[in-house]
Amino acid sequence: MNTYNNTLTASGSGFGRAFTENFLGEAPDWYKLAIAAFLIINPVLLYVTGPFITGWVLIAEFIFTLAMALKCYPLQPGGLLAIEAVLLGMTTTDAVYHEVVENFEVILLLMFMVAGIYFMKSLLLFVFTKILIHVNSKTLLSLLFCAVSAVLSAFLDALTVTAVLIAVAVGFYSVYHRVASNQPHHHEHDHSNDEHVVEYHREDLDQFRAYLRSLIMHGAVGTALGGVCTLVGEPQNLLIAEKAGWEFAQFFLYMAPVTIPTLVAGLITCMLLEKAGIFGYGAKLPSAVREVLMNYAREEEKKRTSSDVAALWVQGIVAVLLVLALAFHVAEVGIIGLMIIVLLTAFNGVVQEARIGHAFEEALPFTALLVVFFAIVAVIHQQHLFEPVTHFVLGLEPEQQPGMLFLANGILSMISDNVFVATVYINEVKAALTAGDITREHFDKLAIAINTGTNLPSVATPNGQAAFLFLLTSALAPLIRLSYGRMVLMALPYTLVLSAVALFCVIYMI
Repeated sequence: MNTYNNTLTASGSGFGRAFTENFLGEAPDWYKLAIAAFLIINPVLLYVTGPFITGWVLIAEFIFTLAMALKCYPLQPGGLLAIEAVLLGMTTTDAVYHEVVENFEVILLLMFMVAGIYFMKSLLLFVFTKILIHVNSKTLLSLLFCAVSAVLSAFLDALTVTAVLIAVAVGFYSVYHRVASNQPHHHEHDHSNDEHVVEYHREDLDQFRAYLRSLIMHGAVGTALGGVCTLVGEPQNLLIAEKAGWEFAQFFLYMAPVTIPTLVAGLITCMLLEKAGIFGYGAKLPSAVREVLMNYAREEEKKRTSSDVAALWVQGIVAVLLVLALAFHVAEVGIIGLMIIVLLTAFNGVVQEARIGHAFEEALPFTALLVVFFAIVAVIHQQHLFEPVTHFVLGLEPEQQPGMLFLANGILSMISDNVFVATVYINEVKAALTAGDITREHFDKLAIAINTGTNLPSVATPNGQAAFLFLLTSALAPLIRLSYGRMVLMALPYTLVLSAVALFCVIYMI
């Protein structure tokens, strides 16, 4: 009998340990405890203090999951908080569904546009590879990386542009790492392991890492500079445009008084950082590395078949069609994205379901997270949580309101996710317009402040920009020694310049 009891006890203990380990997977134990504590405390807090205070605590808990995205993807812990909110009666499933339907254009954008650009990657790789190999001046190269990333992000998608930058950098890093390790070309090689790197190559390898770090950061900032300019540049842009009733050209023109001066300031900052060689910028490409990369590029050029060339031409033509379709608003953005998928796959021979499925892997996790955002927004609406904040901002002098909203959105976007912040604030401002508390002209100014506030100061940390977070969690980051702290330091001069210029323009130019 004792043996049986001991077996049950051991079995129960093992099950408990396994359950604890499975809960939120590889997240740290302290993080798991924090989420469990949130889920336990919320019902008690609701009973003791009521839904208003509990709602604000829920928002703080949700922002915590966004800020700790490197420890655990926010979908799971944020989703648990959203489910609990529904069960506690702080919102309803109907309200969540209403929020999702209201913002369906954004979901279509993420589902189809990001997937569509996935099939354009070889063209983007071709462009960035040509730039990297054929431009000798580091300052000019950095400027081109930043500017091209900005232009592409304005018409395509910041995540996809960042993915291409990562693919280019990993490709060239692995080529030189193989040479530095004296490994034959046809052998399997682990470019994440420096064990076999020859001593006299180590200095060049370290300098090459610094060189790639600076280029990638310039490119990542470029995605933010371009992403703020147009309706499709970032998910929250489309959300804001939908609430404001702006089409592609209208959105660009409304944002231009802030975004164009900020873009110019960002490009000037890029040049100055490279010239000064501060904040981790300025590293040059060693001549030995350049020679290896040029030889590799020539070999790849020789391997390119007529089929590959035809695919590049198709992608180029479809890219032009995409820009024209967006500019003339021939359909909703997500539908245009679906058109891009059909054209690129049909004319480039991608007809297997498995190959098409890869295109959706990048965007769907974030699409699911966006629906969780809308659940939290439903709580905010039903409990009127932001009414005091809205009344405070709208109680200021009209000329002070855009600047205050810019700062509020910017600070929150640095520590959480800019899509969530934009969703909350644009809904509150739209409600004020509907209630007749503000004029349509003033609403437009506030919408500009919200869009620029969530897009530009958020470059300060990887938490605010999805593209930055994607870069930090990519396979490239450990290869080039790009840590969270180093990314924040390298983004700091851009954060200060972009925030200051954009704030000035929001106050005095719109």
